[in-house]
Amino acid sequence: MYVPLLERRQTLELVAAEAARARAGTGRLVLLRGATGTGRSALLEAAAEQAEKAGMRVLRARCSPDDTALPFAAVRQLLGPQSEFSEEREVPDERARGAWLWRLLRSFTAGPPLLVAVDDVHHADDASRRWLVDAARRVDRLPVLLVVTERSQYDIEAPSAGLAHTLSPALVRTLTLAPLSADSTARLVRSDFGTVPRAWVEDCVRASAGSPLLLRALLDDLRGTLPATVPRASAALYPGAYQAALSWWLDSAGPATTEVARVLAALDDASSAPDARTPSESSNGGPRPPQPPDPDPDPALDPDPDPEMETRPEPEPEPEPEAQPRPRPRPRPDDLASDGFSAGGAAPVSGEFAELLGGVTGADPARVVGWLTAMTRLGFLRSGAAGRPSYAHPLLRDAVLSGWPVARRRAAHRRAAEVMLRRGERAETVAGQLLRADAVGEPWVTGVLLDASAVAVHAGRTTDALPYLRRALDEPLPDDHRQRLLTELGSLEYATVRSSAGIPRLAEAVRLPGVPQDRVRAAVALGTALAGRGEARAAVDVLRSLDSQLTGHPDLARTLQIASALLSDQDHEIRQEVYRWLRESAARSPHLVGSAGQALLVRYEATAGLLPADAAMTRVRALLAEPVDPLAEPFLLGTAAAVAQWADELDEAERLVGRGLARQRPSLLHPMHRALLNVRADIAAARGDHARLLTGPEARPSSGTRLGPGNGQAHALVALVETGRTVEARRLAGGFDLRDAKDSWEVNRFLYARGVLRATGGDPAGALDDFLECGRRQSARDVVSPVVTPWRSASAECRLALGRPREALELAEEELRLAQVWNTPRPVGRALRVLGLATGGRRGLELADEAVRVLRDASADVPLDTELIPALIAQGRQLTAAGERARARDCLREAAERAERLGAVRLRADAEQALREGGARRTTTALTGSGALTGSERRIAELAAEGRTNTEIAELLHLARRTVETHLTSTYRKLGIRRRGELPTALGGRQGG
Repeated sequence: MYVPLLERRQTLELVAAEAARARAGTGRLVLLRGATGTGRSALLEAAAEQAEKAGMRVLRARCSPDDTALPFAAVRQLLGPQSEFSEEREVPDERARGAWLWRLLRSFTAGPPLLVAVDDVHHADDASRRWLVDAARRVDRLPVLLVVTERSQYDIEAPSAGLAHTLSPALVRTLTLAPLSADSTARLVRSDFGTVPRAWVEDCVRASAGSPLLLRALLDDLRGTLPATVPRASAALYPGAYQAALSWWLDSAGPATTEVARVLAALDDASSAPDARTPSESSNGGPRPPQPPDPDPDPALDPDPDPEMETRPEPEPEPEPEAQPRPRPRPRPDDLASDGFSAGGAAPVSGEFAELLGGVTGADPARVVGWLTAMTRLGFLRSGAAGRPSYAHPLLRDAVLSGWPVARRRAAHRRAAEVMLRRGERAETVAGQLLRADAVGEPWVTGVLLDASAVAVHAGRTTDALPYLRRALDEPLPDDHRQRLLTELGSLEYATVRSSAGIPRLAEAVRLPGVPQDRVRAAVALGTALAGRGEARAAVDVLRSLDSQLTGHPDLARTLQIASALLSDQDHEIRQEVYRWLRESAARSPHLVGSAGQALLVRYEATAGLLPADAAMTRVRALLAEPVDPLAEPFLLGTAAAVAQWADELDEAERLVGRGLARQRPSLLHPMHRALLNVRADIAAARGDHARLLTGPEARPSSGTRLGPGNGQAHALVALVETGRTVEARRLAGGFDLRDAKDSWEVNRFLYARGVLRATGGDPAGALDDFLECGRRQSARDVVSPVVTPWRSASAECRLALGRPREALELAEEELRLAQVWNTPRPVGRALRVLGLATGGRRGLELADEAVRVLRDASADVPLDTELIPALIAQGRQLTAAGERARARDCLREAAERAERLGAVRLRADAEQALREGGARRTTTALTGSGALTGSERRIAELAAEGRTNTEIAELLHLARRTVETHLTSTYRKLGIRRRGELPTALGGRQGG
C-alpha cells in the first residue's frame, strides 16, 4: 500500500459520501487539515481519482507561495485550461472578476458533477482564498464538491486564519489527519523488510514520528542495503531522502519554528552526550544491546486496518478552532509503551524549559510551550524528565541539526549558557553548553567551567572534570591563572587518563611565570608524576631547578627540599644523596629543614634501626605541636602518621591520615597523597582488616599511572593469601613482571608479599629468593628495621623449611636485635617466635612462650592478632613436640578461635592442622567465608546486601529484629567485614575454608 494512505480508508469513505451528496445536487466544502507530512496531498489525489471513477469531472489546483502575488492564481489553475477564461481580462475589478469566475464555474455544472480539488490552500493568494470561501457559501445547491487541503500545525509564528474560520459549520466538513499509529508503521516496515529485530522496527517507528512523508523517505534510504541498526546520523543514509524530507518539513514550519527546533536539537544533543550527566541517549532512542529476531513478526501490511486506529471526522456542530491541529491520541503497541505516550496524552511541558528555549531563540515562551506540546502529541518529540521533551529518535535530532552551520550552532550553545547562568542553573549544566561553544572571552566563562570541574572532582567524577578544564584553556587567561589551570588539568590527566597525558601540561605550568606558591605547586605535581613513572632523578631535578628563584622564600624552598626527600624514596641512590644533605643541614641549622624535614629524619632513623619507638613518637609529637607552613603541613602529617603506625599507635596514625587527606586537593598531584593512602593501608594490615585491604582504593591503582605494583597491591596480595583465596592471589602476583619494575620501596613490599604467597603455596625456595631480594634492595636504601618489612624472619622460616637451620638462626637473631632497637611488641614478638622455631628444644619453647606473652600483654591496647595467632600456633607445635599436649591444644584452639574472628582462613587451617597432628579432634568453631554461613545467616545477609533494613528483613522472614541483628553480627565475623556495604562483595567473592 502507498505509504501516505495508511489509516485513511475511513476518510476516503467520508469524502466519497460527500461526493455522492454533491452528485445529488447538494455540494459542500470538505477541508482536509493536517500537519506537514501527514499525506494531505496524496489523500486529495486519491479522492479525485475516486470521484473520476464515479463519473465526476475533476478540476485541480496546487497552490504555491511563489504565486501569492498574482491575484486568482489558484483559480487560474482550476479554470485556466478552459477557453472562456481569456475573457477574464475584460473584467474591471476583483469583485466583478470573482462574480464572473463564479458564473464560469456554474456553467461547468451543466455537464457531469464537479469535484474541485485545491491542494495547500494555505499558500493560495488572497483573491483565490476569498473566492473559495464565497464559493463554499454557494455550492450547497449545486452538484459541486470542494475538497481543499490545508496545513494545520502549531508553529512558533502564529498562523493566519484558516480558510473556513468565517464559514458556518453546516457548510464545511473538516477532517483532521492524525499521524500514523505505531502499529501500522511497524507493520509497514515488516512488510518491506521481512523479519527484522524488534529494536530495528522500533527505531523506524520513532525516527519516522508517525509522518508518512518521513517514513517513506526513511524506507527509501534503507531499502538499498539493510543496515544492522537504524543509523543515528542522517549522513549514514543514502541517497538522502530522509534528510531532504526533514529539511522540507522545517522549511514549511517557518524560520522561527526552525530555530526553536534546532536549538532544542542542540540542547538535546548536549544533554545526551556521555559527559553531560543527564539522561543518556539510551533513554532517548539511543543504542540498545543486540536483540534476537522477533520470533513472531507481524503479518504483511493489512489493507484494512482497525477502524479504531483511523482518523475520526470532526463532529459537524463543532466549529473548527482557528489554525489549531486536533490530532487524536496515538495508540502505541506494548513494546513502545516507554515512549511516554498514553491515552491521556503527553506529560506537561516545563515552563522553565520553554523559557530557556525562548531566551536562546527570542521566541515567545508561551508559543514554545504550545509547539513542544503539539510536537510531542505528533510524535516528533517524547516526554522527558522534569517536563523537558526530547526528540523521539537520535536520527530525527541529527537531521534537524544537519542543515545548521557549525558557527550558528556554537553561538546557540553560548546563548544557552548565558540564559542558564542568568536563571541560576547548576554550574555543570551551564558548562555543558560552553563545551560546545566557541571561546567567549569573558571572565564568567572561566569561572563557570572551573566551578563545574570542582563539583565533578568533589563528587569523585574526575574524568568528568577534564573537558571543563580543557575548555577553560580556550579562554584568554593571565599567566598565573593559566599556570594553576594547567597544574590541575595535568594532575587529573595523569591520574585518570594516562601518565604521559598529564606531564606535558605540568611541564608547561612549571615554565610559566607566576607567583612562587603556584610554581612550587606545579613543580611538586610534575615531580610526583615523574617519580610515579620511575623517573625519580628527573623529579628531583625539576624541584631543584626552582632553587634559584626562591631565594626570598625560605618556606617554599624548604617545601621543595622535603618533597625531594619524599620523591627520592623511589630510587635508593638519590635517596642516599637527599637524606645525606637533609641530615647535614639539620645538624647545622634545624630551621633550614623545618618541622616536616625533621620529621622525615625521624622516619629515616626509625627505618635505619637507629631509634626506638618511644623516642620517635616523642620527637614527632613535639614537631606536630610547632607552627608549620601550610604547604609543608601535608608532609609533616603524612610522615608523623607513618611513624605512629610503625609504633602501633594506630588510632593516632589514623587521625593523622584523616587530617592529611582533608588538607589535600584531590585535583592536584602531591607525593604525600599516595603516602597517606599507603599509611592507611598499613594500618588496615596491622589490624588484620582483610576486607578493607581488598576493597579499598589503595588496592586499585589509578589507570595508567604506575609502571609496577604499589603498596596497596602488596597488602591485597597478602590479604588474599590470608583469606584462603590463593587462586586470586596467584592471578594478582602474575600480573606484574618485577624484572622490569623500577626501583622503589613499593616494589620491595610487593616482593615480600609474593614471597608470602610462594611460602604458603609450598615453594620455600622461590619464597626465599623473593625475601632475600627484598632485603637486598631495602638494605641498599638504609632500611634495615623489621618494622617496615620483616624479610629476615620470613627468610629464616624458609631456610628452616629447606633444612638450613644454622642460616635461619643467624637471620632470626639479627631480626630480634633490630626489633629490640625499635622495641614495640609486634616486631619483637614476631622475631621471638621465629627465633624460637630456629632454636628449637627447651630454649626454643621458652622463646615461643615469651613471644606469646609479649604479644598477649600488648593486645589489650593494640590489635596484634595478626602476630599473636602465628605465635600461638608456633607455641602449640613446640609444646606438642615437648609432650605437653594438653597445653598445646589450648594454645592451638585459642589460635583457631582468634583466626576465626579475624577471618584469617590460612591461619585457621594451620591451627586445625596442628591440632590434628597433635592428636586432638577438630575444633567446633565454624569455618570462615561465605561457605561457613548457615542457611538463615545467608538468607538474611543476601537481603541486607540488597539494601533491606533490619526491620524489613524481620518482617519478611517473620523474625524478631534482635534475631536479625544477631545473625548479621555472626555473618560479619565469618566474612571478616565491618560494614553492611561490604556484604555484596564478601558474599560473592569469599569461599569457605
